[in-house]
Amino acid sequence: MGTQITRLTRLAAAGLSAVLLFATAACATFSPDETEPDNKTSVPAPTGPINVVASLNQWGSLAAELGGDDVEVTSIVNSTNVDAHDFEPKTSDVAKLSKAQIIVANGAGYDSWATKSMTKTTNIVSSASVMGAMEGDNPHLWFSKDARSSMATAITDAYIKALPSKKKAFQKRLKAWQADEKSLETWASEFTRSHSNLTYAATEPVVYYLMADLGFKNQTPKGYTQSTASGGEPAPADLQSFQKLIEDKGVDVLVNNTQEASDATNMITGTAGRADVPVVDVSEQMPKDTDTLNAWINQLINTIIDAVDPSYGCEDATDGNANSDDSSADGAATDDANAQDSKASTGSSTEPKYIRQCKAAASSDSSQDSAKADAANGDPGDASGNDQTDSGK
Repeated sequence: MGTQITRLTRLAAAGLSAVLLFATAACATFSPDETEPDNKTSVPAPTGPINVVASLNQWGSLAAELGGDDVEVTSIVNSTNVDAHDFEPKTSDVAKLSKAQIIVANGAGYDSWATKSMTKTTNIVSSASVMGAMEGDNPHLWFSKDARSSMATAITDAYIKALPSKKKAFQKRLKAWQADEKSLETWASEFTRSHSNLTYAATEPVVYYLMADLGFKNQTPKGYTQSTASGGEPAPADLQSFQKLIEDKGVDVLVNNTQEASDATNMITGTAGRADVPVVDVSEQMPKDTDTLNAWINQLINTIIDAVDPSYGCEDATDGNANSDDSSADGAATDDANAQDSKASTGSSTEPKYIRQCKAAASSDSSQDSAKADAANGDPGDASGNDQTDSGK
């Protein structure tokens, strides 16, 4: 009996020693003074360029101008041969939209297909949302100076959110764009102040906002406007009213949407031609011969002014070109040097980017350039721009 108690005592002591040894080892491994490892991984700061997909090339060009090298912009509808109203995106277009970090859309029912494939992480900048426009409103918002300015700010804000490290660069581009927009609005406003009671009619209300910004009053027959807005054919009575309006010279200019041609629009533009009412052709998408949205707007405003008052702002254009050769070489050199000094001190040209472009001056410059090119290529024409008579022709 004593022997058994002694054995039990020894076993108990051995077990207690084992427990203490394990506890000591455990304490040595997990010291309370040590911090447990952090399994959380830090999220790296985003780097550019930002993947931007625009539904329309006009908004895409603005997005590219504001983003510079810090963005890669793809425009889905980028041709004047495509009717955006009835556009159906291809599988490749859907894939681009689904991978975009930022989608720049128009909204107001014009490009609803653009936002169907967006993911939860996609940030969308919509002109309609920015302006508070809804489906049923005139969707051609890029022709509005207020919409362009608001979209420029909204796009820049989206860029800064996606790429905070380039905040200053984005803000600098926005400021430069706003200065250019101001120069565009300034000279357009000067025309509006000096021309009151101008009227227009349109085969389709594509430039409604632009014409309103320029102070034109819309005289398009209401029945015709309602028919085109709903996508239907105008009633014969509305078409006749439109033709009579033009025949009676009841408008200063007719605006024709080249992307919505039909028998009715052909009849109306034909009537304008016979009545000697000027016609301004406009497309909904930005044409290839313009690089930026505002360059396109500037071109359109010049075309509209040429239609109603071609001499406006151009009275001295021809004289200026004719007298430019009279200045001495020293004077020209001095002017060039002063211009370079001005650019160096300010970092950019002091002349506004968007101005009145006179047709007469442009034609004169073009003919002179053509003549000089012909002379360089051996053509007998006079390099001054006056062709010499060739007796052998």
